[in-house]
Parts: sequence; C-alpha cells; structure tokens
Amino acid sequence: MTMKTPCKSINLLFGLIVVLTNLSAVSWATGKESVPVLSEQGKVLEKKYAGDLDATQKEISAALPAIDESKKTAFEAARTELGALKAPSEGAGQAAHKAYQTAKPLAEAKTLDSARPLLADLESLLSSDALDGKLMKAAILRHGTPAGLAEFAQQSEVHKALLDKLFADEVLMKKILKSGGANGGEYGEAMEVYTAILEASELARKPGILQRLALGTALHQPWLNGKEKGGSVNGIVFTDHSNPDGQVARFLHFEKAYLAKELDPQFKDFNAWECRFITNDPYTNEEATWGREMLRQFRPDHITNPDQKWRYTRIVKSDLPYTSTRHDDSLGSPQQQALALGGICGRRAFFGRFIARSFGIPSRRSTQSGHAAMNRWTPDGWVVNFGAWWSMNWCGPQGGLDFYLDSQAREHEADYMQVLRAQWIGDALGQEDVSLRQYGQGGDFWDGLAFYKKRAVVEASNQEQAAADAELAALSAEEARLLGESDKVLGDGEVQEIIIPEEDKKIVVAEDGTITIPAVACTSPKNNTEKVAFLNSWSGGMQIHYQRLGSRPEILRYTVEAPAAGKYELSLNASTVSGKYEVIARINRRTIVNAMLPYTKGSWQRTKPEVIELKEGRNTIMLTFRAPNRGVSIKDLHLKPVK
Repeated sequence: MTMKTPCKSINLLFGLIVVLTNLSAVSWATGKESVPVLSEQGKVLEKKYAGDLDATQKEISAALPAIDESKKTAFEAARTELGALKAPSEGAGQAAHKAYQTAKPLAEAKTLDSARPLLADLESLLSSDALDGKLMKAAILRHGTPAGLAEFAQQSEVHKALLDKLFADEVLMKKILKSGGANGGEYGEAMEVYTAILEASELARKPGILQRLALGTALHQPWLNGKEKGGSVNGIVFTDHSNPDGQVARFLHFEKAYLAKELDPQFKDFNAWECRFITNDPYTNEEATWGREMLRQFRPDHITNPDQKWRYTRIVKSDLPYTSTRHDDSLGSPQQQALALGGICGRRAFFGRFIARSFGIPSRRSTQSGHAAMNRWTPDGWVVNFGAWWSMNWCGPQGGLDFYLDSQAREHEADYMQVLRAQWIGDALGQEDVSLRQYGQGGDFWDGLAFYKKRAVVEASNQEQAAADAELAALSAEEARLLGESDKVLGDGEVQEIIIPEEDKKIVVAEDGTITIPAVACTSPKNNTEKVAFLNSWSGGMQIHYQRLGSRPEILRYTVEAPAAGKYELSLNASTVSGKYEVIARINRRTIVNAMLPYTKGSWQRTKPEVIELKEGRNTIMLTFRAPNRGVSIKDLHLKPVK
C-alpha cells in the first residue's frame, strides 16, 4: 500500500513497487508470468478441459439470438469515441481540462443511451437461466484456463474430484460466480480451502452467514497456508494480504466471535462477495480479539456510532495521530504499536481496515497517488475513509470506480444476474474483458454490454447515493489527502448532550471506609465538551473519556464526603492505548499529586496508589492532564483509607 511520506525518494520507490505490482497482475492475467508445468496425466486433463470449453463455445454460439447489427454498430462506435477521449496532463491548461470535463460526460451518456436498445432486445436472453449451466462452466474454464485447472487436478484423484464436484454442482457454481469467482482463477484451490473449512465447522455446512463466510474466504484466499499461490496463477489477482493464521483458523476465529455476539449486528446478513473482504489481512487472530476488547473498553462510543461510515474506524481519527511512523516492540503487537505511536497515512488506513474487519465489517485497501486510504461497507453502500473519492483510488488491478459501480449494481440481484450472464457469454466466446483499471475501457461486445448494464441499473436507482457522494467527490486529490491525514470528519456536528442517570453518579462508601467515585460523578463538567466525553460503558454503567482532541484543556472536579480525616490511597481505574503519561491531582486546592497513567493496551487497570490527605466531611479533587495528551478513559476513582 502506498504511503504518504515526506521523503521524495521513498515516494518514488513506493510508486515503482505499485507499478511493478500492477505489471505482475497484468502478466498473470495474460498468462505471461508462468506456465503450468503438466505431467502426462496433466496434459490429458488439459486436453479434456480445452475440449469441454470448445464444445461449450459452439453450443452457446448456436443458442444465441441474432443481434441487430445497426444497434451493435452504434454501441461500438460510441464506445470507441469515448475510449478516444484522454484526460489532459496537469500542465495542459485550464481550457483543455474544461473541454475534457465537458466532453466526457456527454460521451458516457451517448454510450449508455446506445446500449439501452440492445439491452432491451436481449432482456429475455439475459433474464433466463436456461443456459446458465453451460455458461458458468465456460466462465470457470476460461478464467481458470484448461492448463491451470489441469495443473491442480493432476496432483491427485482427490484434487480432480474437487473440480469434478464443482462442474457437477450448478448451485455451487452460481454461488461462486455471483461472489466474484476464485482469486487468480484458482478454482481448484478455492474448492480445497472451502472443503477444509466445511470439514472443520459443522455450522459452515449449513446455509447461513457462516457458510457464506467460508465461501468468501476460500474464493479470496484460495491458497492454503504454506502453499505457493496456486502454481501458475491463471488470472488477475485481486491483491490483498493473506492472513498469518491460515484460512481455516481465521474462519473459526470469526465463527467463535459471531457466536459470542462480538461482531457487528449486521454481520449475519453479509453475502459471500462481501465476506471476501473480512478475513484476509496480515493481522493475527489474537490481534483481532484484542481490537474488539480494546474498543469495547477504551472507546465504546465508536462501536455504536450512528454514522456508520465512521463506526469503528473513527478510532483512527480520535486516537491514532498523524505523525512519523515508528516501531517499538515493547509496546506489543503491530496493531498495538500503531495505536500507541501513531503513524502516516498507510499505518492509519491499515489500522482502520483492521479494526473494521475485527468487528466483521467488509473493508479493503485503497491506494491513491502519494496516499493510502481504505474502502468499507455501510448499509448505504461502500464508502472511502481517510482519502479521496473513488475516481482517485485503486486496489491492485481494479480501479476504485469499477469496484464502486460493481458494488452498487450488486444491490439489485435480478439485474445483476443479467450482468453476469452477459459476462459469461463473453467468456464462452473467448472475448476480451473490459479493463478493471480504466473505467469501462477496452473489452469486446459482451463484456462491454455487461458494463453498461451495470451503469443503467445504478443510474436508475441511485439518485440519493449520488447526492451523498457529491461532497467527497467535489474535493480535489490534495484536499482529500489533507482531510485524510487530519483528525476532522466531513459533516461533524456540535457536541451532543447525554443523559447521565443518577444511579451511575452514586458515590459508594464501603464498610472499610473505601470510597468509590464514579468518573461521571464529577461536578464539572456536567456533560460532554470538546475535550471530555461521557460514555456508556460496554459492560454497564458509564465512564469518562478525556480526549486527545479538543482545543482547550479541561479540569475534572469531584466533591467527596470523607467519613473520617486521614490518609487515603488514591487510584484511578483507567484505560489507555499509549505510553505512560502524567495525570495531575489537586486535593482541596492545596496539595498537588502527580501520578503516572499506565500503558494498559486498552484494558482496565488501576493506577499505582498515591497517598493523599482528606479532611472529615467535604473534600474536592481536581484532575487534569498535561498537554499534548493522549486519550484516556476513566471508570472510577478509589479512595482507600491507609491503616
């Protein structure tokens, strides 16, 4: 992932890496990266798969209706005209840019209009499932390639049986292809991973979210832990990290978290395509568990944030400062270090993706020129966090606009099946696919028609989302980069008041004289401010969060009635995510005590007791933190009599 850095030479290096990565993706797609090594048995299988593909192609060709040549010619001409428009260079001048911005939407509208008559003529074909069995088999053979599938099948009878099972199961083929197909065209390997997960989990063998998660995991990570990426890798690889614990262990981790009700309530409704973007990343299962526990204790408000674009990921803005990226193994795992130390855009975007996925929210990387962001699912559609709009980002071989269009079209299942059938026809006929990176460019007739079917579906049903996109889309790349690196969020409103139940403010004196003061029982402030947030605790009751953000420091004031004068041990029940720093306590406006907040990695922990003196009756305690401070959550204060 490209990262913002002040060093130009490092920027150039990352740029070169991105270029080389994309070249590799292209070479995989064209079969130039490596050639499958086939045994004699493998060559026999390759011949069989190639024969199956050839026979299917002939059957499909014979079954297709005649196409109005004048309409087809108009569509192809409009696509050619649109493809000839090239964005001017940055130094081309305002007139050239204005001319391009005027011509492009007109050419796009003309192409879409020319596609509509064809789509109307072919609706009965694309709405029917009569040819699905042949079309789906052809699509898998085309993208898996006869040689690539033979390379897998030749390994053993068990491997061959997995592919035989796939080709014999039209329901499974449809699930797989509706979910985006196997990464790298590795259908045999995906079947191997899927089977391994089903063997490990009884619940995954039953229809429901866990079966969909198993399938999504297998399709996006079809390479078993410890194996090279599927031998030759036969198609475009949608780049993302594999996970260090392996797909089966990762699946079982999420199964356990789901059953324990630790994941987002919406997790249960995700389809297999969305599940592709949950389980793959280089964090460990242990780190994912920590991420959920940390947020529940340190910032529970981010878990219930009604603005779902920033649910969970708001922790990056609030508590992961933009600063030079450093490492310190003494602070714990890579994700704990990231939150403790802060970092530049790459680390911030990765942590955002990590914390969203830890709660079962589909997320993916978003590379941008000189910057790194992330994309994530919301109930209103996929959005960009920490960066520019979709037109300015990409993930591996796929441009942001292409992904965004696909995600929107998928919301309309019946129409999206027409998209898939048009794509499958193109696969069966051996036609070229539309470019994933260059939005709508290239490709032959059928895949081009599939692309414009998506455009037609989205244009007809997505007016509200288009309006919601406008604010972010209007930002320039530089404006969006600066916003991504800042702690601000578009549309932030005023500080909201919260109701604090009297029960949660009740001060308790135990039989031994120990006084427990709820953090929210302060006499000042009495409600949310820019610096202090009164939060509902995940485990019940309330807590205060003294924020890293906020323009002016605040003093937390407490009034406590001591049953007897004398010395007391003062301690705080606190949660922190950064290194030790100081809290200042002032007792009865006279005595000042400096205490150190421990580094708790987000868990609750008592500070080291500090001895103070209280008078009988009313006492005041004031707490504040030296600026610049990092965030700290406080559950309560303890005052224990010194015997």
